[in-house]
Amino acid sequence: MGVGRAAQLRIGVGSLTLLAAGAALAEMQDLPPAHAPREMHSVAGLAIFGGLVAFAVIVALLYLYERARWTRREQELVASLNLLRGAHDRAEMLLNADRQVVITWDEQSEPVIEGDAGIALHGDRASAGSARRVLAFGTWLRPADAQAVEASLDLLLSRGTGFSLDLRTQNGRSIEAQGRTVAGRALLRLREMSSERREIADLRLTLDETRRSLSALANLLDAIPQPVWRRNRDGALAWVNAAYAAAVEAGSREAVIDTGRELLDRQARETITREEAPLAPGASGRPPRVSAVVAGTRRVLDVYETALDGGKVGIAVDVSELESVRADLQQQMNANARTLDQLPTAVAMFDVSQRLIFHNAAYRNLWGLDQAFLDSRPSDGEILDFLRTQRKLEEHADFRSWKHGVLAAYRAAEAHQAWWYLPDGRTLRVVADPNPQGGLTYLFDDVSDRLNAESRYNALRRLQAETLDTLAEPVAVFGADGRLQLANRAFTTIWHLDPEMVDARPHVDSVILRCKELAPNADPWLDIRDAVVGLEARAALARRIEMVDGTVLDCATQPLPEGATLITLIDVTASVNVERMLTEKNEALETAAELRDTFVHHVSYELRSPLTNIIGFTQLLGDETVGALNARQREYSDHIMRSSAALLVMINDILDLASVDAGSLELQREDLDVRATVEAAVRGLEDRLAEARIVLTVDVPEDIGTLRADGKRMRQILFNLVSNAVGFSDPGQTVEIAARRTARELALSVRDHGSGMAPEIRDLVFNRFESHTRGTRHRGVGLGLSIVRSFVELHGGRVELESEQGIGTCVTCIFPLKPTDGPLPPPERRKPPEAPSRPYLTQVSGG
Repeated sequence: MGVGRAAQLRIGVGSLTLLAAGAALAEMQDLPPAHAPREMHSVAGLAIFGGLVAFAVIVALLYLYERARWTRREQELVASLNLLRGAHDRAEMLLNADRQVVITWDEQSEPVIEGDAGIALHGDRASAGSARRVLAFGTWLRPADAQAVEASLDLLLSRGTGFSLDLRTQNGRSIEAQGRTVAGRALLRLREMSSERREIADLRLTLDETRRSLSALANLLDAIPQPVWRRNRDGALAWVNAAYAAAVEAGSREAVIDTGRELLDRQARETITREEAPLAPGASGRPPRVSAVVAGTRRVLDVYETALDGGKVGIAVDVSELESVRADLQQQMNANARTLDQLPTAVAMFDVSQRLIFHNAAYRNLWGLDQAFLDSRPSDGEILDFLRTQRKLEEHADFRSWKHGVLAAYRAAEAHQAWWYLPDGRTLRVVADPNPQGGLTYLFDDVSDRLNAESRYNALRRLQAETLDTLAEPVAVFGADGRLQLANRAFTTIWHLDPEMVDARPHVDSVILRCKELAPNADPWLDIRDAVVGLEARAALARRIEMVDGTVLDCATQPLPEGATLITLIDVTASVNVERMLTEKNEALETAAELRDTFVHHVSYELRSPLTNIIGFTQLLGDETVGALNARQREYSDHIMRSSAALLVMINDILDLASVDAGSLELQREDLDVRATVEAAVRGLEDRLAEARIVLTVDVPEDIGTLRADGKRMRQILFNLVSNAVGFSDPGQTVEIAARRTARELALSVRDHGSGMAPEIRDLVFNRFESHTRGTRHRGVGLGLSIVRSFVELHGGRVELESEQGIGTCVTCIFPLKPTDGPLPPPERRKPPEAPSRPYLTQVSGG
């Protein structure tokens, strides 16, 4: 404004000067020509002087104006500075009046912290440099509050969203946090609440929790399927749940409230108001039961409604199914009562208070009780006392104690059975069965006739059983129904029949099934079964039964009167065994001699000679003495050589076994270095180990010494054992050879870590031609372990095998240091000696 006025003054001075000069020129133009020069100079001088005077005056006025303006501006600035200083003092006074901290941020600078930072220091006054600890909220606020204020602060700094929070410190103090943006800066104010504000904050938290609880309760009421409502003081609907709206087929709860649509008609509501039913189903009293249309269907409802401050609340429970079930139950109970009334067994039911609630005609007739007496619902004790006075119960020395024991069945958890012996000679089987709802049900069964018949039958049965038990031959009698009637001790012993099974009178099929476990041949049992239960003409039958233990029985069946069948057994094992032994021995000797001679003859001359030729020609081809071979031909030649060598080994094994059986194999005993023998056997297997990628470890002590044995057969034993272990090992596994020496024996063991053997296979692996590959790559005719055992036994030793599925197999060959003339009897099985130390350890890795 001042600058504009100065410019206007300068323009005005210039205009005046121009006007003065123009006036002077005009006057000069009006002068006569003779006086023009002199007058012109005079006028021009006057004009210039006047202009200068006017300019000086104007400049002086302009200076005075500007000076006055700047003086006023200075006074205004001083007044504004004083006002700012007063406002700063008042703000600092207000800031320091409470224990509070104010933190401000802008986009470029670090946060500025002002106020008392002691609120974050557990109440202590803030020291120099400690104010910034206020920003470490997690160190002085509760974890949940620290997370809340940090999240709100992030929103304030990023989006400018304000917030107000009530926080709690770790020592329980209340802090009010307010965040907002002021003049482009973010501001956070932390102030410790006073006692009144803390009470208000606590009350606010309580109100929030109450509001959340009410919201959760409303959600819960919306989730239940029963209609729930609340009425105001005038009886109009103020709130309903979703089930209520669905029951009255309204679109929403608001529509129900606006229209006042009632679930119950006026008469039902008046009935509910008159009876004032309790709210809780478990409360005393029965709620009113009304009928209403629920979702278009007529239903039966139990309505619980109670008055509260400001109105009423109610709930309707659908009991339509319950009423239907109750009606069906009543019909079933009536049908059961009519059925029980026709039973010969006396039935009486008592409730929790031990009062009679039901009895059938058999119960009334059993005790001869009057119908009027029974209709009066007497107690169980009263009935017992009445029967005692009528002399219808057995006399007891202490009737009170006996009665107390009978009534104790009301407190029992399971049914109790007792026998009552009446004075008239009858015997009753009394069953007291507790009811699930309380009370007791008595069943009185007159078993006098049955006991008498059973007693006579048992006496006759014992007589027959004792008679049959004296017989040495097994004897059994089956009835017409095919069930076992009698069996003597010899019969149950030979077939291992349990006494419980015999007492249960099993059917002939069950007996035969048990007998087949000892005599599995089914042919004789089919004929025996037909003789017992067959529909054709019954005749005597004789069959021979062979048991698994070698016992031979001659079985004979004989028809008896009334459809029974007698079975007798005679043990003819001794005579049959003698006959069989002589026959089989003769046939075996003849067959063995013939097979041995034929086998050795054919193998020696018909197989070995051509195979030797094949191996020889294959070696010539492989050495390329008859011409060069290409890669494919050399590969085929190698395959032929390996297969021929394997076949030669099999033939040699068969010949060795034949020689052993014929007794023509003689051992060439010499003093063998055990360690050198093991190394020689290992060298012969290096190619196979490399091909199978198997690691072989040899653990032979240096001082193992020598053994008097056949070197060729010892190497053959080790070769077969290691080959067998490699065949049953997976690539990368280890095969271990160990040798240990004691004072009397030398033990050589070969252990693999393959799949192991099942118990039923371990008993067969030493048999000839038994090959169990069990999914491995090992192939052979099953002679390896058989040859090992034969050669070890020729040296007077024995072979032990240990195997476990999933762990591996260990075969140990034990040689006596003092060889005997023949094989030693195998002693008790034991584990091979473990190696506590490894004085000599060689490892051969395949692959």
